[in-house]
Amino acid sequence: MHGVPVKLNRLTTMILAAMVLGIITGYAWREMAGSPEAIKSFADNLSVLTDIFLRLIKMIIAPLVFSTLVVGIARMGDSATVGRIGAKAMGWFVTASLVSLMLGLVMVNLLKPGVGLSLPLPDITASSGIEKGALTLKDFISHLIPKSVFDAMAKNEILAIVVFSLFFGTGAAAIGDKAKGLIDAIDAVAHIMLKVTGYVMNFAPFAVFAAIAGMVAKEGLGILSTYGSFMAQFYMSLGLLWLALLAMGAIFLKGRVIELLRAVREPALLAFSTASSEAAYPKTLDRLKRFGCSDRIASFVLPMGYSFNLDGSMMYCTFATIFIAQAYGIDLTLSQEITMLLILMVTSKGMAGVPRASLVVIAATLAQFNIPEAGLLLLLGVDHFLDMGRSATNVLGNAIAASVVAKTEKQLTAALPQLDDDDDIEPQGRDVELQPAMAKQG
Repeated sequence: MHGVPVKLNRLTTMILAAMVLGIITGYAWREMAGSPEAIKSFADNLSVLTDIFLRLIKMIIAPLVFSTLVVGIARMGDSATVGRIGAKAMGWFVTASLVSLMLGLVMVNLLKPGVGLSLPLPDITASSGIEKGALTLKDFISHLIPKSVFDAMAKNEILAIVVFSLFFGTGAAAIGDKAKGLIDAIDAVAHIMLKVTGYVMNFAPFAVFAAIAGMVAKEGLGILSTYGSFMAQFYMSLGLLWLALLAMGAIFLKGRVIELLRAVREPALLAFSTASSEAAYPKTLDRLKRFGCSDRIASFVLPMGYSFNLDGSMMYCTFATIFIAQAYGIDLTLSQEITMLLILMVTSKGMAGVPRASLVVIAATLAQFNIPEAGLLLLLGVDHFLDMGRSATNVLGNAIAASVVAKTEKQLTAALPQLDDDDDIEPQGRDVELQPAMAKQG
């Protein structure tokens, strides 16, 4: 169904209003505050609201991922289907990752934001405070395979939860009717978590206001002019990445890719305003189902994407690394840049399990090419502003990935009519026509 209304719903309108109000409040407080201590205290006090919201999101993600994914896999019917969908998803992730990294590399070399930088360069011996070398094969395996599912859920290790859910759902499908009662119960949990998600989202505008106001109060709008050229060039590059991802999606989705863009505008805005892809996960899952994406596909591909398909973050890795090299006057050969791209293809996978993951990956990359790690200090002041764009891009990339996989599996139907924020989507409701024998409703 084409022609999805473009009117903004209540939550989107409130988030936009909260962003504007946050900018005004943060700027006003910065101008009126008598000391840096007062500004810091104001920002710290406001951060409580943002912390509450992000903690609520973390609270619901583990049971939401587990319940929707297990039910989806159990009702797919066989391990061959799961393997086929997983292979398609990984193929898309690798392709999108390569496009993101290459585009970042091309744009930073064309725009040269670090050349002639009118900022004092940090001393090359200065410490950035970012742990480098945190992404090793051993660490990746520890994020991939949980030693305890309860430990993985407690730490919100999405990839580890996905792995356990894959085994659990496949096992449930293998034993057939014996697992029916348990799967119906887990399906009920999925319904409950979607309802809880609706409650949590009502708090989003307050968190957005607090995040924006605190950031503007601490950094001031002046930092935007200081780093204006660099930020403008990065956001222009992100815009080109959006176009590239949409073009890739259009190969499979045709004209519906624009419909998908409209469908995910709210979770993308939420990710942008909170600078957190994770905050938008429940809403992205909901919007994909309203778009017509099979719940089984969305529940499977989306959590995998949060570990393997962070397109905005990966583009930032190449863009920021070369930017720092340019700032210090270090010329990298074409072979070195290609080597860097291939290294980042590997080290960026699973970055979702590491705090400040993009900066960690960049720090590790800088060390391998003898670029001063102190250059990260050039980015720390504006990293939050840049993270806003990266997070929104991650949401779009994962939504396109899930929709494309659903389309190739012939499990993408017409979009649902526009619904209010409080309306629920039946987790398995969209799949009844596709697999009637497996689609027993809870």
